[in-house]
Amino acid sequence: MDQWIDHEQILKNTKVYTNRHTALRGLLGGIGTGNISLTSSGAFCDFEIFGHPDKGLKLPYTFFSIWARPEGKEASARVLEAVPGDAGLRQMYHSGELMGLPRFSKSTYTCHYPFHELTLFHENTPLQITASAFTPFIPLDAKNSGIPGFQLKYTVKNLCDTDVDVSIAGSLLNAAGFIDYDGFDHLRQEGHHYQKTLCRDGLTGIIFGADSLAETAVNNGNLALGAAGEGVTVKEHWQYGGWWDGAEEFWQDFSRDGILEPAPDVKAPVSSERYVGSVAKKQRIRPGEEKDFVFYITWYFPYRYGWWPDGHLGPDEMPDARKWKNYYASQWDDSWDVLCYFADSTNYLWGRSRDFSDALYSSSLGADVIEELVASVNVLRSCTCFRLEDGTFFGWEGCFEHAGSCAGNCTHVWNYAQTLAFLFPELERDMRRTEFLTETDENGSMAFRAKRKLEGKKWDMFPATDGQLGCILRLYRDWRYSGDDEYLKELWPSAVRSMDFAVHSWDEDMDGVLDSRQHNTYDIEFYGITSMTNSIFYAALRAAAQMALYLGDKKLAYGWLDIAEKGSRKMDELLFNGSFYEQNISPELLQAHNYQYGTGCLSDQLFGQELAHLYGLGYLFPEDHVKKAIHSVYKYNFKEKLDGHSSVQRCYAIPDEPGLLLCTWPEGGRPDQPFVYSDEVWTGIELQAAVHLIYEGMTDEAMSIVSGIRKRYDGIRRNPYDEIECGHHYVRSMAAWGLLVALSGYEFNLPENKISFRPRINTNRFTCFYSTGKSWGIYKEIADESGKRSREVIKLYEPH
Repeated sequence: MDQWIDHEQILKNTKVYTNRHTALRGLLGGIGTGNISLTSSGAFCDFEIFGHPDKGLKLPYTFFSIWARPEGKEASARVLEAVPGDAGLRQMYHSGELMGLPRFSKSTYTCHYPFHELTLFHENTPLQITASAFTPFIPLDAKNSGIPGFQLKYTVKNLCDTDVDVSIAGSLLNAAGFIDYDGFDHLRQEGHHYQKTLCRDGLTGIIFGADSLAETAVNNGNLALGAAGEGVTVKEHWQYGGWWDGAEEFWQDFSRDGILEPAPDVKAPVSSERYVGSVAKKQRIRPGEEKDFVFYITWYFPYRYGWWPDGHLGPDEMPDARKWKNYYASQWDDSWDVLCYFADSTNYLWGRSRDFSDALYSSSLGADVIEELVASVNVLRSCTCFRLEDGTFFGWEGCFEHAGSCAGNCTHVWNYAQTLAFLFPELERDMRRTEFLTETDENGSMAFRAKRKLEGKKWDMFPATDGQLGCILRLYRDWRYSGDDEYLKELWPSAVRSMDFAVHSWDEDMDGVLDSRQHNTYDIEFYGITSMTNSIFYAALRAAAQMALYLGDKKLAYGWLDIAEKGSRKMDELLFNGSFYEQNISPELLQAHNYQYGTGCLSDQLFGQELAHLYGLGYLFPEDHVKKAIHSVYKYNFKEKLDGHSSVQRCYAIPDEPGLLLCTWPEGGRPDQPFVYSDEVWTGIELQAAVHLIYEGMTDEAMSIVSGIRKRYDGIRRNPYDEIECGHHYVRSMAAWGLLVALSGYEFNLPENKISFRPRINTNRFTCFYSTGKSWGIYKEIADESGKRSREVIKLYEPH
C-alpha cells in the first residue's frame, strides 16, 4: 500500500534547520484551538491557548528533561533542548527558563508537516535522541484537525555496548486563571488551583485547573499532561515554598534515579509559579535498541470573546463583551477527555496525518513550493482562525502579538486565499454562508467585514468591489470543488442580488466597465477604470453565468456573458499600453483623489485573470496581452535586491532582500501621493503573481519569486511558517495553494464528477498531492522513453 511514497523526493523536499535558526516556530494545535510553538532548539513558547494571540508568552518551568545511566556508570540529566543560538544575547534568564541546567549543544529541526522532527546532539552522549511532535492534520476531517493539543514522542537509541536506563520527564505549569506577568516575570493568576493525578487504560497523567473562576471567563479552563504505557511516575505538584524551591527539589529528585517522588509537604506557595507538575516514564534500553517515550499535552479553555482583543482598538473600546464557546469545547468535556481521545485514536490520527505528509512531500514541486504550502497551512492552525460552538468559522486578517488584526472574514483579503478551500471545503463553504446569508442586504450590498453575528451590527462602510465580486467567484469555486448542488441553490438568490448590485452600482454609464468609486484591498478607493477590479468583475460575471446556466436561467446567464464580453473588450482597449494595463483616470479625478496609481505597473493588475485560470474560466482578455502584462509585473516589480528602492511605508523586506513590489512606474508618472501600500512587499500578492506566471508558461520567473520569499523567511531573520503582512499568519499568504493547482494543471468539476491534470513542471515524472471536496490522495504521471504517458490517481482518504 505504501509503494506510492517517494522517499527520495521526500528527502529532496526536506529543509534542515538548526538551533541557530532562532526565528523558527512550529505551531502545535488544531484549527480554532489556539496553539503552542516549538522552537528549533526544542523549547516551547508562544502559549496562545487563551482565545487570543500571545506571541512571546512562555509558561515557566514547562519543559522536558532526560535522565540516563549506562550500566556501571554515573547517571546524568539534561533538559531536552539545545542551547538556543541567541543565548548569549540576553543579559539574564529568569528561573522559570532554567537556562542554568545542562542542555544539548546542537539540534537539527525538520518539518514533514504536520510532524515537527528534532534531533539533539551532545559530545560523548551515549544515546541518539530524536523527537517528533504533531497535532493531527487530515484534510476533509475538520474535527480531528481541530484537537487542542499535541503528541510528543521521544525516540531514544542506545549507542553503548551495555544496557542504559533512561527516564524522560515532562513538566507543565498550571496556567488556569492566567492574567499576565508581573515585573519579575512571575505569572499573575486567578482562582484556587488544583492538580490531580489520573490513570486510565495505559495512560497516566495530571490535569491542571482552578476553581472559583466565572464559568465563562476566558481564562477558566484546564490543561493535561500524560504519558503512555508502563513505568510512569508522577510528581503531582512541585514543592510549595518561596523562591525556586520547587524547581530545586524536582531536579534533585529526577537526577537521583529518574523516578519521581511526591514533593515534601511544606508551607503554602508564595508564588503561583509553584503550581507545576511532572510526569516521567522510565525504561531500560538494550545495546543497539531504541524505545519510544510518548507524551501528550492538551488544553481546554472553552470560552473566548468574538472580535476581541482587536489590535486596532484600545483596551476600553471592546465592541461586545459577549463570550462565545469554542467549537472544540462542544466535542470534549475537558483536557483529560481530549488527551484520552487523542491517545485512543492515535493509530488513525497518526496514520491519516502521515498519509497527508507523505503525499505532500512526495510531490515533485520543489522544496521551496512545499514549504510555501506548509506556511499557508499554518495560518489555519494559528489564532488568525477560530470556530464557534455551532461550527461557524471566522478569521481575522492576521494576528498582532497580543491581539487580532483586522476583524471580520475580510472579503478582499480572503479573496486571495486558496488553502482552506482545497483542504477543508466544509469550513470555506461556511464562510460563503456568512457572506451571502448574513452579510448581504436585500439590495445585494455585501459588508466586507462580518460583524453581524458576533457584534450584532453591520460593518458601516461601502462594499469592497474586489471582495464582493470575489465572493461570487469563490461560490463558483466551492460548488465546482464539492459538487454540492444544494449548497449552490441555498446561496443562489443572494448571489444574484450581489451580482446585480455590482453591475448597477460600480458601472456608472452601464458600458460593461466599472468606473465609479471602488473600495479595495489597499484600504483606499480607486477612481476611474482599473484592470484589477474589472478583471475580477469579468471573471465573476463568467462564473455567475455558468452557475445560472446550470440552474436553468439562460436569460440571466446570457445577459451576464454579454456584459463580460463587451466590457472586457472595451477595458482592454482603454487600459493596455502595449506592455501592461494602466489605470484610466481623468486629470480632474487624479487631482481630486490621492492614492491612485495612474501609469503604474500594478502587481495585482490582472488578479481576476489569475482567479479565472484557477477556477477554469479561461482567458478574459487577449492571451498575448495577458502574457505581456504579467511578464511586465515580473520585469518591473520583482527585485533581486531592494537596495536602492526608497519607501516610507511599512517594511516587510529590507534592502538586501528580494521581493515583488506592489507597484512601480517604469515610464514615470508616479503620483505625489500614490496608493498607500504601493512601495511594500506582500507575500500574498507575490504568490498570486507567481501563480499567474505559471499559467502563462513563465515557471522560472514564478519560481524566482517563490525563492525570494523563502530567502526572506529563512529561520534566522523570520519564521519560515509565519508570513507577515498586517500581522502574523496573514490570510493573504494562503494564495500559496494556487502554486500546487497551477503547477499540476489541476482542473476540477465535481458536478460532472471530473478532475484532470496537466503538469507544468517535471512533466516526464510528475507527482503531487491532490484533493477534491470528496477525497484526497496523490496523482502520478510518468512518460516512458517513447513518450507514452501513464497516469494514476491514488485515493488515500475519503470521508465516511
